[in-house]
Amino acid sequence: MISENIKNARKKKGLSQEELATELHVVRQTVSKWETGASVPDATMLLLLAKLLETPPEQLLGINTQKQVPSNLDPELSRLKAEFADLTEKEALRKQAVKKREIILFLSFLAMAISLAVKNEVVSVLLAGGCILTATAVLYRNLPQLTSLPAEPAKLSLLKVTTLFHALLLALTIAIVLLDKTALTFLTEGTEKWLAAALISAVMLFGGIVSPKLPFNRHTGLRLPWTVQDEETWHIAHKVLGYLSLPLILLFWALTCTVENFEAVSLLTLLLWIGVPGGISLVFFLKKWHNNR
Repeated sequence: MISENIKNARKKKGLSQEELATELHVVRQTVSKWETGASVPDATMLLLLAKLLETPPEQLLGINTQKQVPSNLDPELSRLKAEFADLTEKEALRKQAVKKREIILFLSFLAMAISLAVKNEVVSVLLAGGCILTATAVLYRNLPQLTSLPAEPAKLSLLKVTTLFHALLLALTIAIVLLDKTALTFLTEGTEKWLAAALISAVMLFGGIVSPKLPFNRHTGLRLPWTVQDEETWHIAHKVLGYLSLPLILLFWALTCTVENFEAVSLLTLLLWIGVPGGISLVFFLKKWHNNR
């Protein structure tokens, strides 16, 4: 009987009723009722039990797979096995995605540590830049797992293009810094300013074009605490970013040509570019949260 099978599998696993109930997010009395035959787990709970107890669902059901399965149980068993296989596959993919995120985070923190610890600027740029480029490559190769968008090739392709753009821009920046710090120095103060302005404008222009089309995800885009929590808030922030980019680029170039302090102009422009969409989306998110209370 299923009650005895659950009890035996639990004991074989070395779990108490309380421990099993905790893992399944149910009360101990529920497990007790299963094991005494007072009630039976539904199909979803049976799959979770089978996974947790590392026992095939048909074994918990007491069906001998070596014998012919009664015709009235065969469709249900097939459905349960398919659901169990799907659940197992999703869990395996989730664990793989967690590992990839950990690698990306590790490389990012390593890059920051190298930037702070290594005094030689050329070595620091090479090592830190290499870490970030490697993290970007890991992100690019695992975008389907990390974003859960393999069934939406158009959206996934847009994320890949965006990731590639970031990688190329980073590589270009590293190359310029290295050339400027070595014997091949070719940048004057004036050309450095205009090159920096061109790079900032390229980032803003590209961001303005792709932002309204970016799918909801936690890896590429305006990743603020409130935008990654709510899809509607995400799309509002990125639509505003798209509308704002071109006017800000024009303002940025006007100020660059008239104001001597290029660093202040750049900082102000980037703060407006991120701050305005961030502020508008935050107000929307808080209003939505308040209305849903």
